[in-house]
Amino acid sequence: MTFVDVGEGPPTLGKLELLDVRQVWKHEAHIFTPWLLANADVLGELLGMDLVLSSAEHPVGGFSLDLIGVDEATNETVIIENQLTRTDHGHLGQLLTYAGGTDPVNVVWIATEFREEHRAALDWLNARTDESTRFFGIEISAVRIGESAPAPLMRLVVQPNDWGKKVKAITKGDTTASDRAMAYQEFWTRFLQAVQDRKLGWTTSTKGSPQNWQSLPAGMNGISYTCTFGRSGLSSEIFFQDPDPAVNDARFAAARAKLEATFGDVLSYEPLQGRKGCRIAQYREGDIGNSDEWTEYVTWFIDAQTRLRAAITDGGGLASLISP
Repeated sequence: MTFVDVGEGPPTLGKLELLDVRQVWKHEAHIFTPWLLANADVLGELLGMDLVLSSAEHPVGGFSLDLIGVDEATNETVIIENQLTRTDHGHLGQLLTYAGGTDPVNVVWIATEFREEHRAALDWLNARTDESTRFFGIEISAVRIGESAPAPLMRLVVQPNDWGKKVKAITKGDTTASDRAMAYQEFWTRFLQAVQDRKLGWTTSTKGSPQNWQSLPAGMNGISYTCTFGRSGLSSEIFFQDPDPAVNDARFAAARAKLEATFGDVLSYEPLQGRKGCRIAQYREGDIGNSDEWTEYVTWFIDAQTRLRAAITDGGGLASLISP
């Protein structure tokens, strides 16, 4: 017979106390939004994203979006509208207005409680939009045990029907496309590991994207550094993607003037008129299918990005591209 030592009896456990969110975040715009900006990992873990938030009170026309950022694993834009109250029609309207002005993939609404009508509205939007648009609803609260520090508690109450959307995407593709997606993810994971090993500080992401590009945040809204496999081969670029085409045009022109004077090699200047952005890129031959050349590709991408960033810095940095 086996005896189990139960010690001194059952443990003493604390009681989980639900707090008034206004005790923790006394002001929505001045305290909660900055807290979320500084703690994007909390929200990112709930959503399953490598979330980086880059700006609070982001201007959209005459309005201000609470937060905007990107999922570094996919280079998909994320916008967030939050309120430390129960959901209302006004914030739903703001959410859709901001979505129309920023063209995001992921739209997140955070509130202390979701009315059933608003939950149904987000579910309807998820059912009616394509696989490139997703709406999330999150209820925020705060808890503590005894005299411990308050802790945030987030609950996902609305999310897209990912399975249904994945099925739609798969039916439009084929096995070859799936194989290439796996190859891209494996390559970009190797690339990101090399970036981390060299301590370049370009990104904190370690999981590669299953797309033909890998975005590297520039630290400024509407601009990103990007490495890409395209029809023209490998591309190392700076991409301008502000919702306002005039802003992109001004930044593109300023960057071109600086890089033509400082880069010292052939660059392709692509205004992409009529599209959502413009780019300045350096190309070389290559294809994701040439797995035996991946090590060489990683080296080229890092070298090309290093030179591009150095040339931008020598020209006054990204801040100098902002038109007055």
